[in-house]
Amino acid sequence: MAENRASAYTEGVPCWVDAQLPDTAAGRRFYGALFGWTFEEKEAYGGSVLALLEGQPVAALTPKSDGRMPTVWTVYFAAPDLGALAARIRAGGGQIVGEARQVGRYGTAVPAADPEGAVFGLWQPGRHAGFGVRHRPGGFGWAQLYTRDTEAADTFYGGLFHEALFGRDARPDFGRAPVADVFPAEMPPHFVVHFLVEGVGAALDTVVRLGGRVQVPPFETSYATVAVVVDDQGASFAVMER
Repeated sequence: MAENRASAYTEGVPCWVDAQLPDTAAGRRFYGALFGWTFEEKEAYGGSVLALLEGQPVAALTPKSDGRMPTVWTVYFAAPDLGALAARIRAGGGQIVGEARQVGRYGTAVPAADPEGAVFGLWQPGRHAGFGVRHRPGGFGWAQLYTRDTEAADTFYGGLFHEALFGRDARPDFGRAPVADVFPAEMPPHFVVHFLVEGVGAALDTVVRLGGRVQVPPFETSYATVAVVVDDQGASFAVMER
């Protein structure tokens, strides 16, 4: 439970992820088999289903309210002061791309985008600070931004999340790389949520067996061996082995 304290998620630290899916029941089957997640039987606010690892929250599966919305995983950065952080996003050339959404007593979520259009979320905690566990197989491990202008990304996120990236106790859980290093050059800038696994090869076999597909075969990075996959509903994410 120690990592579920609000103090574990200072401003700019990745603190939560969710998947917006057409079918959360199918999502439960896929991710339960892949990562060993269990799920709270009672739906959370808005019909979301809370995923658990070792009894602790690690993600949410959320039903899409509009079929035109993308099927996607989103990373949320801790935002103890949403107003101040939103103002810095706008000042840095980014945008707030939707209304603040009060998630019951859990907290407040706001969707945002950087100057190149990569979408991420902000999370101001209420009762829910973020991941109960992370940095272990089946849990969140990293979020990678794939961007076209790495210098501009460094300037934007460095100004936005300076303490999380450069502070005395900083342990960054996200980074950036050029889009063309991994994806076709025409791919728009975007974040990829990474989950830790004990073996990338075995995880890929399971993804395919469950109806997903491999989008990018295993490759080496400075932080892990990584492969990018797509689930059986079209949401892209990565598995990583350290």
